[in-house]
Amino acid sequence: MTVIVRDAGFAPEDWTTDFDGATAVDLPSDTDPETLTFDGGTQMIRIDFPSFADGRGFTLARLLRLRGYTGRLRARGHVIADQYAMARRSGFDEVEISDDLAARQPEEDWIFRSDWRKHDYQARLRGSLRTA
Repeated sequence: MTVIVRDAGFAPEDWTTDFDGATAVDLPSDTDPETLTFDGGTQMIRIDFPSFADGRGFTLARLLRLRGYTGRLRARGHVIADQYAMARRSGFDEVEISDDLAARQPEEDWIFRSDWRKHDYQARLRGSLRTA
């Protein structure tokens, strides 16, 4: 089983279409960025993270968003709670983790990082983030 992580915490899987169908696509982390394509029928893209040390998925997510992808974007695999803010800032809507990882890094760890806009140093440098 897996756990879906969103800004509000852990959520059950609510995607009902098969990932082998035309509306959902799985991308490995070693996908060549030059080959990234999608069409209007692509409703979800899931990008694999084989290791928490493999950051290529963040780049793929950002490139998809820059190229106009507006569908659901999910990071899947070895993403840790400390990386949640980076995942959200790079364009992911949610993260899919294993039950084992959810047990080691409980919901509170993820919720603590769910205000991913609050500590965005780049926005502070640009002056586009209000500070309280």
